[in-house]
Parts: sequence; structure tokens; C-alpha cells
Amino acid sequence: MEEEKKVNEAARELSKLGASKGGIARAEKLTPEERSEIARIAVETRWEKAGTIPIPRAQYAGQIHIGNKILPCAVLDDGTRVLTQEGFLKAIGRSGKPAAGRGSSVEKIAPFLDLDNLKPFINEDLVSSTKPILFRTIKGIRAYGYKADLLPKVCEVYLRARDENVLLQSQIKFAQACDILIRGLAHIGIIALVDEATGYQEIRDRVALQEILDRYLTDEWAKWTKTFPDGYYKELFRLKGIPYPPSSSKRPQYIGHWTNDIIYSRLATGVLKTLKEKNPRLASGYRARKHHQHFTRDYGHPELKDLLSNVMFLMKGCSDWEDFKRRLDQAQPKYGDTLLMDLKKKNA
Repeated sequence: MEEEKKVNEAARELSKLGASKGGIARAEKLTPEERSEIARIAVETRWEKAGTIPIPRAQYAGQIHIGNKILPCAVLDDGTRVLTQEGFLKAIGRSGKPAAGRGSSVEKIAPFLDLDNLKPFINEDLVSSTKPILFRTIKGIRAYGYKADLLPKVCEVYLRARDENVLLQSQIKFAQACDILIRGLAHIGIIALVDEATGYQEIRDRVALQEILDRYLTDEWAKWTKTFPDGYYKELFRLKGIPYPPSSSKRPQYIGHWTNDIIYSRLATGVLKTLKEKNPRLASGYRARKHHQHFTRDYGHPELKDLLSNVMFLMKGCSDWEDFKRRLDQAQPKYGDTLLMDLKKKNA
């Protein structure tokens, strides 16, 4: 009876995923683990919608460059460091898409370690850490990842198995990928230790931040050109529920705070802070120039126009300010004034 219930549950969920035809037949062909996985995801989704299950969310995201591999990564709001499931699998030489498109969030051990010839090299601590973590990306999309410190542990398993000559011919390529990763991680690790011991880490981060700002902003200022169309201000006033003034000269000064919040603070790290330093308020309370006059013409200004266009598109689909801010924070989160993660170290 219980197994029949799981089959029916799996069939319903497959139907929602577009497999309505022959749903029962397809569900019956699934393994018990796959049916349990589908049922578990369905329960998680219902609990999430009901607000009874918290899903951690990425607060910071970036990419780690190791050799010729690029691993997307994130720090979740609970402090967990994760590598995306797809990036993790590709890094060790496997397909980026796990079986059934979900990965092993229910098995006792991940499929890439669930091999008889690898079992002698796997301990219980490693087994317990191979369950993927469900989280939401900065843009709010559901994703799976593995704890970052799992990567060297998995590599160690394959390399030890290779040293013992127990790998199958089809597994050699995985060991080769792991070898490259371990060498790359060792290189990154020693550089990070030297930077931390000497205090260079802070200087390195300042240099990286300055490189970002140099791409966006310039000490010279451009001749004023109309950058923010009237439609932008009309949408601002509509969402705020305030009558639109008959002329631009009568727009209240505080709309600059709104633009700082929804535009300049979302372009790149430190941009808004640097703009305020380059273009401070005068005794009159106004600034000598418009912020956008300080943007580089080849990079900063096009990025500003692109973000402005996307924000206006989002505005038109929102009913009020709260609705707009909620969607904007999800689609284009704010940046701070400092680089909190340095994830683009490359091997020499």
C-alpha cells in the first residue's frame, strides 16, 4: 500500500513537470529511491510555500578559477560555503546534470562515490557530507549545491584509489580531473596564506575594488546629456502614489535618494560611495553635477543605461512601491562598499 502511494505521488509530480502522458507507467519504472526523491521535493515545495520550511539563500556569489575549471560558488545566509552542483560535477570530470536532473539528495551517498571500488577509501564523515544542499540563488532561483570543503575530500578518494590501482579504465579521467583540482587548490591555498600572513590580503582587495571602480567611473566629468527619461520619473511617482509634477524643475530633491537606492547602489561594489565622494553636495544641498556625468563612456555609461532599461521594464509590471522593491531586490540586489569575497584567483 505504501509503495503504491509513492507511485501515485511520483506520477502526480511528473505530471506537473510535463510528463502527464503515461505518468503512472513512468512512475512505476522509477527506482524506490527516485520515487522517494520526487515525493520529498514535492513536500519541500509545499512546505516552502506554506512558510514552514526555510530555504537558505545566497548572500554572496562568485566564481573560483582552478586550472581550466570555473566553479560557481556562493556563501549562504547561514554562513555555509557552497559550490553549485553542476559546477562541482563538471570539475571532477562528470556530466553537469545529475541523474534524473536532481542529484542524490536522498541517497546515503552521492552517485559519484557510490562505487564498490571506492568504498574502502570513504569514511562515515564523508558519507554524511555528500547530500546536496537546496538553496536559493541571489536572484531567488532554486538550486542545489555541495559544501565547498567536500571537493578536496572527493578528489582525495579518487587519487587514493588511483594510487592503489583499483580504478576502472572509465574512472581514470575522473582521477585526472581531481589531480588538476588538487594541484590548483594547493596553489591557491599557499597564495592565500601568504597574503593573510603579510597583510597583503587587504591591499589585494583594495586593488581589486579600484579596478572595478576604474571601469565604471572617471575623475573627468562628461558634458550633461539626458540619461534618465521622463518615463522613469513618471513610473517612480506612480509607484509611490504621488502626483507627477508638471515640470522637471518642480521635482522634489528627495527623488535623488530613490535613484541612489534603485539604480546607483546596484551597479557594482563601491560605485555609489565613490560617486558621493567625487560629487559631494554643496552648501545649497544640491550636487555640482549629475552622478551619471562621472561614468566612463565606454563601460560605465552603457552599464548604467542597461540597468536603467531593466528597472523601467520591471516598474511597468508592478502595482506599487513595495511590490516593485521586493521584485527588484530579488532580481538585482544591492552591492556594498567593500569586496567581501575574493573568488577570482587564478593559477600562475
